[in-house]
Amino acid sequence: MATHTAVRTVYRLPTVSPTPEAMFEALNHEQLDRLGAELHHPVVLCVPAIYLTYGKEEAADTWCAPNARTTGITVFEPVRRTGALLLLAVDGQVYAVTCGNGYRLVPDALKDKRFGLRFAIRMIDPRHISGAVTKALGRPRTDISLVAAGTSVPALGIRDQARVVRHLGGHLDDVPLTRSRHANGRACTAQGGVGLRLPLGIEPADLIEDLRTITRVCQDGIPHPELEFVDHIVPVTDTVTRAALEAALDRLLGAPADGRISFSVPLDLHETYAEATAYRTCIGSTEAYLCDDFDLEYVLTRARIHRPGTRIAALRDGTVTLHRDPSPRSSVPLATTHALDWIQADVSLGPRRYCLLDGGWYELGAYYIDSVRDNLRQMFTHAAVYGLPHWPEGANERAYNRAVSKARPDWLFLDGEFINNPLKRTDRVEICDLLTPDGTLVLVKQSGSSGSFSHLLGQAQVAVELLLNSQEARSQFVRRVARDSHRRIRLAEDFTPRRLVLAVRHKSGATFTPDSLFAFSQITLHQTARELATRGVSIEVVPVPTAAEITRTAAA
Repeated sequence: MATHTAVRTVYRLPTVSPTPEAMFEALNHEQLDRLGAELHHPVVLCVPAIYLTYGKEEAADTWCAPNARTTGITVFEPVRRTGALLLLAVDGQVYAVTCGNGYRLVPDALKDKRFGLRFAIRMIDPRHISGAVTKALGRPRTDISLVAAGTSVPALGIRDQARVVRHLGGHLDDVPLTRSRHANGRACTAQGGVGLRLPLGIEPADLIEDLRTITRVCQDGIPHPELEFVDHIVPVTDTVTRAALEAALDRLLGAPADGRISFSVPLDLHETYAEATAYRTCIGSTEAYLCDDFDLEYVLTRARIHRPGTRIAALRDGTVTLHRDPSPRSSVPLATTHALDWIQADVSLGPRRYCLLDGGWYELGAYYIDSVRDNLRQMFTHAAVYGLPHWPEGANERAYNRAVSKARPDWLFLDGEFINNPLKRTDRVEICDLLTPDGTLVLVKQSGSSGSFSHLLGQAQVAVELLLNSQEARSQFVRRVARDSHRRIRLAEDFTPRRLVLAVRHKSGATFTPDSLFAFSQITLHQTARELATRGVSIEVVPVPTAAEITRTAAA
């Protein structure tokens, strides 16, 4: 059977002119000479294009010498590295398509840093995310999440108002690419970050049409609602603010280290960083500094000796080169980046806080309030969706739960039913007030203060934690449900909840909305939903109307 596609990585080069001459001039010719790269002109593509290939045999692999000393047996196994880079212009836009190690021929400064991610948030199925690379602003750690079978955005826990998402992988959601036409029902996956890695057409016409499709998606496509948060955190672009931030950072670089500048691996180099064993850092006119890892102290020392006003430029012009071979002078570099991309800095301008990450400035907390409000609105569901009756005037919570069990006889009444707390034998825990046939936990509350609503959220968290982490609690609850339902509802022995419904009535009789929540309760609900989402449990808030509310709504 003929193969129609091959997995390749494609980059968008927005600043390169769409001519073969401009494409070639944009490359690092010294690197091409060192690798012995061959230049070809692929006229069959019928678009402006150049094609470079190389294969370089290095010295013995890095394990040969130390293993010879360990075993007393000397072997010589050379390493041959190959790569291909195809630069082509489609409708005036230059793309770089790479195979093997060809991606190392594309200068980092030429790449559109959000190209692959822009495609990913529009075309990857948010229910089947297989991987993500994120960075929390203001914290030095890079988080890499991998899920072989794929999972949903909430379960992955990457939605965060202070988290920059730089890489997403997952199943493509019905994209009209060459692979889709020949997939025969097989899932197609993609990885999107700075570049975009996915199956592309092999035939010239198919490849060009695939690139046109990708262009249309990035320009005209709308992000999935579950993934649009990725675009909410964008670098500061205001020139006045950026100038003030760079001046503040320049002063910080000239002062003794106080912890506000930390080491941060560039997010598009997380795989290369794991492979590298030697780093050559060059800042200023001195000889390059060689070390087995990135040395932040050396970089800060080199920046500190520069004159005020020139320190950031020195780091921006400085380079960090990664090598796989611990003796890098004769080896091919894995990557060369700006020294500034390796530092993360926290800087304040008045009451506003900013973070430098990968050479770009971000404002800490700038989108927090909008993120909270959006998250709350998505959690609220109309009572009619669950067929919940109105709240009878003067009824307490137990009476309302009885009313629900009559209106929904398939739901199980569990109000006042407890299990023993495995953490403290003298305590008992109520898991939920009502249980739906599909295992949704329903908790009911008549709330008049932030304290009572927080108590409801606390109960929800305790229920989830015990059912997820205590075999004893699960067994008790499963037996209780089977007994009280007369075996009508049979939960699996390893049952864990996937959804919580918080049915809430405002004690004053007012309509319960995200805006009517107390400020403390808004933040608490937002944080609780995020924490439970990382455990694969979603929360829905269902405002329960009174008869008077229904009348007012009908009259309006």
